[in-house]
Amino acid sequence: MTELARIGVTGLAVMGRNLARNLARHGHPVAVHNRSYSRTKELVEEFGHEGTFFPAETAEQFVASLERPRRLVIMVKAGGPTDAVIDEFAPLLEPGDMIVDGGNAHFADTRRREAALRERGIHFVGAGISGGEEGALHGPSIMPGGSPESYEALGPLLEDISAKVDGVPCCTHVGPDGAGHFVKMVHNGIEYADMQLIAEAYDLLRRGAGMEPGEIAEVFRGWNEGRLGSYLIEITAEVLAHTDAATGKPFVDVVTDQAEQKGTGRWTVQIALDLGVPVSGIAEAVFARSLSGDAGLRTAARELPGPSGALAEPAYSLVADVEQALYASKIVAYAQGFNQIQAGSAEYGWSIDPGAMSTIWRGGCIIRAKFLDRIKQAYDAAPNLPSLLVDEYFLDAVRGAQDAWRRVVVTATQLGIPAPGFSSALAYYDGLRAERLPAALVQGQRDFFGAHTYRRVDREGAFHVLWGGDRSEVAS
Repeated sequence: MTELARIGVTGLAVMGRNLARNLARHGHPVAVHNRSYSRTKELVEEFGHEGTFFPAETAEQFVASLERPRRLVIMVKAGGPTDAVIDEFAPLLEPGDMIVDGGNAHFADTRRREAALRERGIHFVGAGISGGEEGALHGPSIMPGGSPESYEALGPLLEDISAKVDGVPCCTHVGPDGAGHFVKMVHNGIEYADMQLIAEAYDLLRRGAGMEPGEIAEVFRGWNEGRLGSYLIEITAEVLAHTDAATGKPFVDVVTDQAEQKGTGRWTVQIALDLGVPVSGIAEAVFARSLSGDAGLRTAARELPGPSGALAEPAYSLVADVEQALYASKIVAYAQGFNQIQAGSAEYGWSIDPGAMSTIWRGGCIIRAKFLDRIKQAYDAAPNLPSLLVDEYFLDAVRGAQDAWRRVVVTATQLGIPAPGFSSALAYYDGLRAERLPAALVQGQRDFFGAHTYRRVDREGAFHVLWGGDRSEVAS
């Protein structure tokens, strides 16, 4: 009997190649295919010793080399290229087979593709994969959506190659159709916020406390040993400690200060607006990247006046305060992200388990961090938790950080150092705890200019004031 591949990967750029190698290393015979066959040959020639590969030159050969039900993983650019690959392979498949999109697709596209292929009896799985090229090779965090039936056939393979924390795979069935890619989108939005907060912490220590990158690297290394321990804190220390070989300057000083983005953070904010979920920390991170990249605007505004103050507190005091502000703001970013997951789950009927998401983010992915264990514990104790900020552990953490957090925002303002992440996180926190918000005035304004009506605190119903008349109140 001819041996067949258990799974296939088409699209052998860095992520696809490393995912195929990961599968082969775990003993899974894997079919490999690429639009240009030379890349397929290169993979087998260079890494064929790592496992069993079935190189295919054509789509027909690729599909023929897969055992039933066929599991076909697409690792190509999101959008049109993904649709093109689906159109190429779907006619070659049979009912019960599955196509897995491992790219960063928009979840709405995944829902559309899943519905269309379901009519043909083909399972479509949108699987968010986080961890970059190293994660793809050594163990990523995987967030697959799709039908429960598809996960029965696909899940064991994905769990096998995923990262493990305390023996638990960083992979689980997220929910139907686009749930997996939705969760991956929010993961990336949280990642944007986390990175922005870390960058603001660096900026405050550099410009506020006058510390050099190497000194700040040691601060971050210390933080990585405590409650802030995470992959992003770890690599931040490495980046800040690195010296540019060509100039001898700190590496961070020779890199242009214009951050790029690929779209998932922007999608997170756009969808949050559609869902009516405030994700101000993620939004500020997206806008901070946009501002950094607008070189012309920044050049034109370079002469805008700023404050003339100097830091009154000693450097060691600012370091301690920034650690507190960073942790509190990080809690807010995650709280906002998990609220968006809960809102999306309710809107689309996905029944996503937020505790399970924190579990699979503990390893492999970019936002992996020690405090994800705390998030898991919070949702295990209260699956319908309205916000992480009201969980006892996080409530105590923010309560203890609050004074330092406020000092950091004040210091940044006094020194003219932009800290939109820290500031927006604090404003969100204060907005949540406020007994009364000025939205009452906004509702009055809306009723005045547009007769949009308002509700009262003392009786039921909607009302309108006859602003252009005798200003009496009428029920609407």
